[in-house]
Amino acid sequence: MGTIERVDMTGTPTLDQLRVLLAVAETGSFSDAAKRLNRAQSVISYSIANLESQLGLTLFARGRRRPVLTEAGRAVLADARRIGRLIDELRARATGLTTGLEAEVSLVADVMFPAEDLVAALEAFARAFPTVAFRLRVETLGAVVQLVQEGACTLGIAGPMSIRPDGLERRLIRHIDLVPVVAPEHPLARLPPPLPVSAFHEHTQLVLSDRSKLTEGQDFGVLSLRTWRLGDLGAKHALLRAGLGWGNMPEGMVSDDIAAGRLIRLVPAFGTAQRFPLLLIHCTAAPPGPAARWLADRLAGPTLAEEPLELLPARAD
Repeated sequence: MGTIERVDMTGTPTLDQLRVLLAVAETGSFSDAAKRLNRAQSVISYSIANLESQLGLTLFARGRRRPVLTEAGRAVLADARRIGRLIDELRARATGLTTGLEAEVSLVADVMFPAEDLVAALEAFARAFPTVAFRLRVETLGAVVQLVQEGACTLGIAGPMSIRPDGLERRLIRHIDLVPVVAPEHPLARLPPPLPVSAFHEHTQLVLSDRSKLTEGQDFGVLSLRTWRLGDLGAKHALLRAGLGWGNMPEGMVSDDIAAGRLIRLVPAFGTAQRFPLLLIHCTAAPPGPAARWLADRLAGPTLAEEPLELLPARAD
Protein backbone atom coordinates (compact mmCIF):
# COMPACT_ATOMS: atom_id res chain seq x y z
CA MET A 1 0.00 0.00 0.00
CA GLY A 2 1.50 3.33 -1.03
CA THR A 3 2.04 6.25 1.30
CA ILE A 4 0.13 9.50 0.95
CA GLU A 5 2.38 12.54 0.64
CA ARG A 6 1.20 15.54 2.63
CA VAL A 7 1.08 18.70 0.55
CA ASP A 8 1.60 22.00 2.38
CA MET A 9 -0.77 24.50 0.76
CA THR A 10 0.46 27.43 2.87
CA GLY A 11 2.37 30.06 0.93
CA THR A 12 5.36 32.04 2.14
CA PRO A 13 4.54 35.63 3.16
CA THR A 14 6.93 38.34 2.08
CA LEU A 15 8.48 40.84 4.44
CA ASP A 16 6.56 43.57 2.63
CA GLN A 17 3.24 41.84 3.30
CA LEU A 18 4.08 41.55 6.99
CA ARG A 19 5.01 45.23 7.06
CA VAL A 20 1.61 46.09 5.55
CA LEU A 21 -0.12 43.91 8.17
CA LEU A 22 1.72 45.77 10.93
CA ALA A 23 0.80 49.15 9.46
CA VAL A 24 -2.92 48.29 9.26
CA ALA A 25 -2.97 46.88 12.79
CA GLU A 26 -1.08 49.84 14.27
CA THR A 27 -2.97 52.63 12.44
CA GLY A 28 -6.39 50.97 12.69
CA SER A 29 -7.40 51.49 9.06
CA PHE A 30 -6.40 50.64 5.51
CA SER A 31 -6.40 54.32 4.52
CA ASP A 32 -4.09 55.36 7.39
CA ALA A 33 -1.79 52.44 6.63
CA ALA A 34 -1.66 53.60 3.00
CA LYS A 35 -0.65 57.11 4.14
CA ARG A 36 2.06 55.74 6.46
CA LEU A 37 3.55 53.57 3.70
CA ASN A 38 2.93 56.17 0.97
CA ARG A 39 0.89 53.77 -1.16
CA ALA A 40 -2.58 53.64 -2.65
CA GLN A 41 -5.28 52.15 -0.41
CA SER A 42 -6.05 49.58 -3.10
CA VAL A 43 -2.47 48.31 -2.88
CA ILE A 44 -2.83 47.88 0.88
CA SER A 45 -6.11 45.98 0.48
CA TYR A 46 -4.58 43.77 -2.20
CA SER A 47 -1.52 42.98 -0.01
CA ILE A 48 -3.72 41.91 2.91
CA ALA A 49 -6.00 39.82 0.69
CA ASN A 50 -2.97 38.14 -0.89
CA LEU A 51 -1.45 37.45 2.55
CA GLU A 52 -4.70 35.88 3.75
CA SER A 53 -4.82 33.74 0.62
CA GLN A 54 -1.25 32.54 1.08
CA LEU A 55 -1.78 31.64 4.76
CA GLY A 56 -5.28 30.27 4.27
CA LEU A 57 -6.49 32.45 7.15
CA THR A 58 -8.84 35.38 7.61
CA LEU A 59 -6.82 38.07 9.38
CA PHE A 60 -9.40 40.87 9.56
CA ALA A 61 -13.17 40.65 10.17
CA ARG A 62 -14.99 42.09 7.18
CA GLY A 63 -18.15 44.22 7.13
CA ARG A 64 -17.09 46.64 9.87
CA ARG A 65 -16.29 50.31 9.67
CA ARG A 66 -12.70 49.74 10.76
CA PRO A 67 -10.66 46.54 10.31
CA VAL A 68 -10.68 44.31 13.40
CA LEU A 69 -8.16 41.51 13.80
CA THR A 70 -9.54 38.00 14.09
CA GLU A 71 -8.05 35.55 16.60
CA ALA A 72 -5.87 34.16 13.81
CA GLY A 73 -4.95 37.71 12.83
CA ARG A 74 -3.74 38.49 16.35
CA ALA A 75 -1.55 35.37 16.35
CA VAL A 76 -0.04 36.20 12.95
CA LEU A 77 0.47 39.82 14.03
CA ALA A 78 2.56 38.66 17.02
CA ASP A 79 4.76 36.61 14.67
CA ALA A 80 5.02 39.55 12.26
CA ARG A 81 6.22 41.82 15.07
CA ARG A 82 8.81 39.27 16.14
CA ILE A 83 10.07 38.91 12.57
CA GLY A 84 10.17 42.71 12.26
CA ARG A 85 12.35 42.97 15.37
CA LEU A 86 14.72 40.32 14.00
CA ILE A 87 15.02 42.19 10.71
CA ASP A 88 15.76 45.43 12.57
CA GLU A 89 18.44 43.64 14.60
CA LEU A 90 19.93 42.18 11.42
CA ARG A 91 20.12 45.60 9.80
CA ALA A 92 21.67 47.16 12.91
CA ARG A 93 24.21 44.33 13.15
CA ALA A 94 25.12 44.74 9.48
CA THR A 95 25.58 48.48 10.00
CA GLY A 96 27.80 47.83 12.99
CA LEU A 97 29.93 45.32 11.10
CA THR A 98 30.46 47.71 8.19
CA THR A 99 31.70 50.36 10.65
CA GLY A 100 34.12 47.96 12.39
CA LEU A 101 31.95 46.91 15.35
CA GLU A 102 32.56 43.35 16.52
CA ALA A 103 29.93 40.67 15.98
CA GLU A 104 30.69 39.21 19.43
CA VAL A 105 32.58 40.04 22.61
CA SER A 106 33.49 37.40 25.18
CA LEU A 107 34.72 37.88 28.74
CA VAL A 108 36.13 35.51 31.33
CA ALA A 109 36.21 36.96 34.85
CA ASP A 110 37.95 35.75 37.97
CA VAL A 111 35.49 34.76 40.71
CA MET A 112 37.03 37.43 42.92
CA PHE A 113 35.71 40.27 40.74
CA PRO A 114 32.73 41.83 42.58
CA ALA A 115 29.48 40.44 41.16
CA GLU A 116 27.59 43.71 41.52
CA ASP A 117 30.21 45.58 39.47
CA LEU A 118 30.16 42.88 36.80
CA VAL A 119 26.36 43.01 36.55
CA ALA A 120 26.35 46.81 36.27
CA ALA A 121 28.99 46.74 33.51
CA LEU A 122 27.16 44.07 31.50
CA GLU A 123 23.81 45.85 31.79
CA ALA A 124 25.43 49.03 30.48
CA PHE A 125 27.13 47.08 27.68
CA ALA A 126 23.81 45.56 26.58
CA ARG A 127 22.29 49.06 26.36
CA ALA A 128 25.25 50.55 24.52
CA PHE A 129 25.76 47.66 22.05
CA PRO A 130 22.44 45.86 21.57
CA THR A 131 23.58 44.20 18.33
CA VAL A 132 26.84 42.75 19.69
CA ALA A 133 26.53 39.18 20.94
CA PHE A 134 28.09 38.59 24.36
CA ARG A 135 29.45 35.51 26.12
CA LEU A 136 30.51 35.33 29.78
CA ARG A 137 32.51 32.80 31.79
CA VAL A 138 33.53 32.97 35.44
CA GLU A 139 36.62 30.97 36.37
CA THR A 140 39.43 30.77 38.91
CA LEU A 141 43.20 30.91 38.89
CA GLY A 142 44.94 30.05 35.62
CA ALA A 143 41.73 29.21 33.76
CA VAL A 144 41.19 32.93 33.06
CA VAL A 145 44.60 33.38 31.45
CA GLN A 146 44.34 30.07 29.58
CA LEU A 147 41.00 30.98 27.95
CA VAL A 148 42.36 34.34 26.78
CA GLN A 149 45.61 32.81 25.51
CA GLU A 150 43.69 30.17 23.55
CA GLY A 151 41.52 32.83 21.95
CA ALA A 152 38.33 31.51 23.53
CA CYS A 153 37.66 34.87 25.22
CA THR A 154 38.32 38.42 24.03
CA LEU A 155 38.96 39.87 27.48
CA GLY A 156 39.90 38.44 30.86
CA ILE A 157 39.89 39.70 34.43
CA ALA A 158 42.69 37.74 36.06
CA GLY A 159 44.21 37.55 39.50
CA PRO A 160 47.93 37.23 40.30
CA MET A 161 49.87 34.20 39.12
CA SER A 162 53.29 32.72 39.68
CA ILE A 163 54.19 33.01 35.98
CA ARG A 164 54.31 35.88 33.53
CA PRO A 165 52.35 34.75 30.46
CA ASP A 166 53.70 35.70 27.04
CA GLY A 167 51.62 37.45 24.42
CA LEU A 168 49.25 39.19 26.83
CA GLU A 169 48.63 42.87 27.43
CA ARG A 170 47.87 43.57 31.09
CA ARG A 171 46.27 46.48 32.90
CA LEU A 172 45.83 46.76 36.65
CA ILE A 173 42.19 47.72 37.31
CA ARG A 174 41.70 47.31 41.06
CA HIS A 175 42.62 45.55 44.29
CA ILE A 176 40.37 43.31 46.36
CA ASP A 177 41.00 42.90 50.09
CA LEU A 178 40.87 39.27 51.19
CA VAL A 179 40.18 38.58 54.87
CA PRO A 180 40.39 35.27 56.78
CA VAL A 181 37.04 34.24 58.28
CA VAL A 182 35.41 31.36 60.14
CA ALA A 183 32.00 30.60 61.62
CA PRO A 184 31.48 31.63 65.29
CA GLU A 185 31.49 28.00 66.46
CA HIS A 186 34.80 27.17 64.77
CA PRO A 187 37.75 26.51 67.14
CA LEU A 188 39.81 29.31 65.56
CA ALA A 189 37.11 31.82 66.51
CA ARG A 190 37.68 31.06 70.19
CA LEU A 191 41.45 31.70 70.17
CA PRO A 192 42.69 35.11 71.38
CA PRO A 193 44.14 37.34 68.63
CA PRO A 194 46.55 37.69 67.04
CA LEU A 195 46.72 34.09 65.83
CA PRO A 196 50.14 32.60 64.99
CA VAL A 197 50.66 30.77 61.71
CA SER A 198 50.81 27.48 63.59
CA ALA A 199 47.17 27.92 64.68
CA PHE A 200 46.02 27.69 61.05
CA HIS A 201 48.01 24.54 60.30
CA GLU A 202 45.75 22.23 62.26
CA HIS A 203 42.40 23.27 60.80
CA THR A 204 40.89 22.57 57.40
CA GLN A 205 41.42 25.39 54.94
CA LEU A 206 38.91 25.96 52.15
CA VAL A 207 40.91 26.71 49.01
CA LEU A 208 39.84 27.85 45.56
CA SER A 209 41.22 25.60 42.86
CA ASP A 210 40.90 24.98 39.13
CA ARG A 211 41.98 22.44 36.55
CA SER A 212 43.84 24.68 34.13
CA LYS A 213 47.23 23.58 32.87
CA LEU A 214 48.76 26.91 33.92
CA THR A 215 48.23 26.26 37.64
CA GLU A 216 48.21 22.46 37.69
CA GLY A 217 49.94 21.20 40.85
CA GLN A 218 50.42 24.69 42.32
CA ASP A 219 49.24 25.95 45.69
CA PHE A 220 48.46 29.61 46.34
CA GLY A 221 48.28 30.99 49.85
CA VAL A 222 47.77 27.58 51.46
CA LEU A 223 48.72 27.46 55.16
CA SER A 224 46.90 24.41 56.45
CA LEU A 225 48.03 20.80 56.25
CA ARG A 226 44.42 19.85 55.43
CA THR A 227 42.53 21.44 52.56
CA TRP A 228 39.24 21.18 50.73
CA ARG A 229 39.55 22.20 47.07
CA LEU A 230 36.64 24.13 45.57
CA GLY A 231 36.04 25.66 42.15
CA ASP A 232 33.17 27.90 43.23
CA LEU A 233 33.39 30.94 45.50
CA GLY A 234 29.70 30.66 46.45
CA ALA A 235 30.22 27.08 47.65
CA LYS A 236 33.25 28.20 49.65
CA HIS A 237 31.16 30.94 51.26
CA ALA A 238 28.43 28.46 52.22
CA LEU A 239 30.89 25.97 53.72
CA LEU A 240 32.58 28.71 55.74
CA ARG A 241 29.23 29.79 57.19
CA ALA A 242 28.53 26.15 58.03
CA GLY A 243 31.71 26.02 60.14
CA LEU A 244 33.44 23.41 57.97
CA GLY A 245 36.76 25.24 57.71
CA TRP A 246 38.49 28.58 57.47
CA GLY A 247 39.49 30.57 54.40
CA ASN A 248 40.17 33.94 52.84
CA MET A 249 37.22 35.73 51.25
CA PRO A 250 36.69 39.08 49.49
CA GLU A 251 35.91 41.57 52.25
CA GLY A 252 32.90 43.00 50.39
CA MET A 253 31.34 39.57 50.01
CA VAL A 254 31.43 38.74 53.74
CA SER A 255 30.98 42.18 55.31
CA ASP A 256 27.27 41.59 56.01
CA ASP A 257 28.04 38.18 57.53
CA ILE A 258 30.67 39.71 59.81
CA ALA A 259 28.33 42.51 60.86
CA ALA A 260 25.55 40.02 61.64
CA GLY A 261 27.87 37.62 63.48
CA ARG A 262 27.44 34.79 60.95
CA LEU A 263 31.20 34.88 60.32
CA ILE A 264 34.11 36.00 62.48
CA ARG A 265 37.03 37.90 60.98
CA LEU A 266 40.27 36.37 62.21
CA VAL A 267 43.30 38.46 63.19
CA PRO A 268 46.47 36.60 62.16
CA ALA A 269 49.83 37.68 63.49
CA PHE A 270 51.02 38.07 59.87
CA GLY A 271 48.33 40.63 58.93
CA THR A 272 44.54 40.95 58.83
CA ALA A 273 44.01 41.39 55.09
CA GLN A 274 45.78 40.62 51.83
CA ARG A 275 45.57 42.89 48.79
CA PHE A 276 44.54 40.90 45.75
CA PRO A 277 45.25 42.63 42.41
CA LEU A 278 42.93 42.14 39.44
CA LEU A 279 44.32 42.58 35.94
CA LEU A 280 42.43 43.18 32.71
CA ILE A 281 44.10 41.09 30.01
CA HIS A 282 43.82 40.45 26.27
CA CYS A 283 46.00 38.87 23.60
CA THR A 284 48.56 41.24 22.10
CA ALA A 285 47.95 39.70 18.69
CA ALA A 286 44.18 40.24 18.91
CA PRO A 287 43.54 43.78 20.19
CA PRO A 288 39.95 44.47 21.30
CA GLY A 289 37.53 46.18 18.95
CA PRO A 290 35.37 49.21 19.81
CA ALA A 291 32.78 47.34 21.89
CA ALA A 292 35.39 45.33 23.81
CA ARG A 293 37.43 48.48 24.53
CA TRP A 294 34.29 50.19 25.83
CA LEU A 295 33.59 47.23 28.12
CA ALA A 296 37.21 47.15 29.31
CA ASP A 297 37.05 50.80 30.33
CA ARG A 298 33.72 50.23 32.10
CA LEU A 299 35.12 47.28 34.05
CA ALA A 300 38.22 49.23 35.02
CA GLY A 301 36.23 52.02 36.65
CA PRO A 302 38.26 54.94 38.08
CA THR A 303 41.84 54.90 36.82
CA LEU A 304 44.34 53.54 39.33
CA ALA A 305 47.65 55.20 39.96
CA GLU A 306 50.50 53.63 38.04
CA GLU A 307 51.74 50.54 39.85
CA PRO A 308 54.13 47.80 38.75
CA LEU A 309 52.33 44.91 37.07
CA GLU A 310 54.56 42.14 38.33
CA LEU A 311 52.45 39.06 38.89
CA LEU A 312 52.58 38.05 42.51
CA PRO A 313 54.06 34.66 43.42
CA ALA A 314 51.26 33.69 45.78
CA ARG A 315 47.50 33.83 45.58
CA ALA A 316 45.66 34.05 48.89
CA ASP A 317 42.78 31.61 48.86
